Order: sequence, then C-alpha cells, then structure tokens
Amino acid sequence: MLGTACALRLPTGAGGFFSLSQIIKELMRMGKLPDTTGGTVPILDLGRAFEEIRGEVRAAVDRVFDAQAFILGREVRAFEEHVEAYLELPGDGAAVGCASGSDALLLALMALDIKPGDEVITTPYTFFATASAVTRLGAVPVFADIDPDTYNVSLADVERKLTPRTKVFLPVHLFGQMTPLEAVTPLLREREIRIVEDAAQSFGAWRRVGDRLLRAGTAGDIGCYSFFPTKNLGGCGDGGMTVTSEPELAARLRKLRVHGAGTTYFHEEVGLNSRLDALQAAILDVKLPHLEAWNEERRSLAAFYRLCFESRGLTGPEKLRLPVELEGNYHIYHQYVIRVPEGRDPAQPLRDRLMAWLEERGLSTRVYYPLPLHLQPCFAFLGGRPGDCPEAERLSREALALPIFPGLRASEQERLVSAVAEFLGPRL
Repeated sequence: MLGTACALRLPTGAGGFFSLSQIIKELMRMGKLPDTTGGTVPILDLGRAFEEIRGEVRAAVDRVFDAQAFILGREVRAFEEHVEAYLELPGDGAAVGCASGSDALLLALMALDIKPGDEVITTPYTFFATASAVTRLGAVPVFADIDPDTYNVSLADVERKLTPRTKVFLPVHLFGQMTPLEAVTPLLREREIRIVEDAAQSFGAWRRVGDRLLRAGTAGDIGCYSFFPTKNLGGCGDGGMTVTSEPELAARLRKLRVHGAGTTYFHEEVGLNSRLDALQAAILDVKLPHLEAWNEERRSLAAFYRLCFESRGLTGPEKLRLPVELEGNYHIYHQYVIRVPEGRDPAQPLRDRLMAWLEERGLSTRVYYPLPLHLQPCFAFLGGRPGDCPEAERLSREALALPIFPGLRASEQERLVSAVAEFLGPRL
C-alpha cells in the first residue's frame, strides 16, 4: 500500500483532482489504511516490527536458556560469522562482538594504540560517546564542522584540522548515511592516519564508489556498531561490535574485550570487560535476515514524507529543508531529520514552538542534537567557543527528527505533516 501511495503523481490544485489528504482519507474509509486520526503517533514503536518475529525471538531466547551459556560462546560466534558474511568482509576480516557501541569505539582506539596527547579528528554533531572514547584515553578530540546538507562531517574542514599530532580520523555515518570517505582516504593514508568509522547508526547503509560497494564500517581500518534497541538492527539491551580486515587488529580486539587476556588468566595488556551476551547475539541473529526489508521500508517512509511535504509547498529556500541523500549513497534513515528555519525571535526558535505544537496534538518528535559537542561543559577544557563550528551550531537550532520506523503508517505520516503545515503555513 505504501509503495502505491509513494508512486502516485499528485496534481497541485487543478479543479476536479483529489488532494493528498483526500486520498489518505478515502483509503482509510475503504479499509486500505488504518484510521489513526486520533491517539498518539510515537517517535518509535519497536513492537510493530517485533510482531513479525515474535516466535523466532522466543525460540532463540529458549535456546540460550536451554544451553545455560550466556557470555560469548557459540551464539556470539555464529552472529559474528553472519555479520562477516553480510558485510562481505574479506577472508581474513573479522567481526568482534562487544558490550556496547560506546565500548566498540573505545576498543578500536585502544587497538590502534592511541595515547595521551594524540589528536583524533571527528564531528561535533554526534552522540556523546564518539568523543568520550577519545578523552578516556587522554587523547584530544579535534572537532571539524559539518556539511549542512548531509549533516556528516565536512571533509574540507577535516583537511584543515590535520596536524602532525593527528593519529585517527573518526567519521560518524550520521542518521543512516555514509560519509564519502574516498575523498579523503588517499591523503590520510599518505600521512599514516588511521580511520575508525562510527557506524553506530548506519548498520546496513552503503556507498557505491566506482565499481565497488562499500558497507558502512568497512571503508576504514576499524568499523564500530551499536546494537542499542532503537537502532535499525537492535537487541534487547546494550550490544556492540567492531569489524576489521586486518587479522592483527582483530586478534587484539578479541583480547582487549576480555581484560587483555590471550588465554584465560594470562593478561598481555590491560583491557576491558566488554563481552557481547549470548542472549543479545541470538536475538540479533534472528533480526539480521529481516534488516534489508526493514531498511527498505524506512526508505519508502522517507520518500512518502518528501511527497507529503513537497505537495504542500513546505520545502525550499526559507522553508523546511529535508534530508539530502548523497549521490551513490544508500541511506537507511535511522532518523528522518528535517531542518526548520530559525525564525525571527532567537528567544523562541520556530523549531521549538513547532515541536511543542505537535506534542500537544499527540505527535512525537525529537531533537538530535541540541548542543554540539565542542560546546558541552565537560569539554570546556578544549577551549571550544560559539562560532567554532557554525554549521553544527545552526543545525542544533534547526534539526527536528520525525517518527520513522518499520510499521509506521502512511496515515500517521499524513497526520503529522498536516499538523506541520497548519502550524508553519502562516509563518513561512
């Protein structure tokens, strides 16, 4: 049904034609779409996709409890092997499960011997864990500004921020879209700078470069994933993973996740206690074969949002800005983040007023992220000031994430967009 709705070519007001709103209402009347004109529209509802796989998940959980083996072991290794196949890692490549996406970043930097004083270039517009992994090792996060269209780090600014102390470039594939790393990789290789990909939000995203298809997390030296429940591939608690094509790094990552032990009770270095639970691995292994369909559904939902917004004339200069999918990218829309113009009153940003308006009507939205990392109090010692990363700062005032998840209904999207149009119409 959603594919049919997305394929409609809608007129823009000629007499005798149906509006998008009328079509949605007619479909609901016919029983082709659920009537969701009342009640709330959540920012995320994991239960809708779970209903498809309830039996499979329960069987996997029972299998783990029947075996009474809960840490690493057969379930984790099976999931790692399936991820290796999914990502099409080379024969000596490896996936190494760990306790969280945050730990994956920390383990990756530890495996690359990042030391106090080393510089790691990354984006200020990301979840906190990206930079906290750097500072935990005494290294220095250096923030490069973002591209205002893709929200990913600006590679031109990355080049400007390189110094002799730069040891790692840590790009974030934000909201489900890859950074075009091929544009900067030759320069980084020439300077012997390692690449650690934060692909926490982009498991399953890819980018076509020439005749190659690169999965998010496989374009650099180490890729890092999160399996937090809200992710496109999410578990029933915390979980994470690193992947690499270098056998030496894989071996070290495996040691570091178990206190630096090569064999039990013999510790070659100080590592972490960061093991993926068998229960998480078993559930993730059930979900992995469904991921492509779920990601495709997210892409269809994103296309329908675009249709809804554009058909109402809400997009363009001084209006809403919708997500931009870079040519060659396969965006998996972990989040669907629009930009709301700031408005005339800095004390009452238009984005915040719109968010409150929608919330009053049972329509949930979120802000990712309200304060860039270079302005966070805990990083004040780095000397960051307002204006250092103007594009990231502007996005933090304009970004608004709309509901997008498998099972979201076209009628719910239509209801939300109609409310946005009602609020913004007189103000744009």
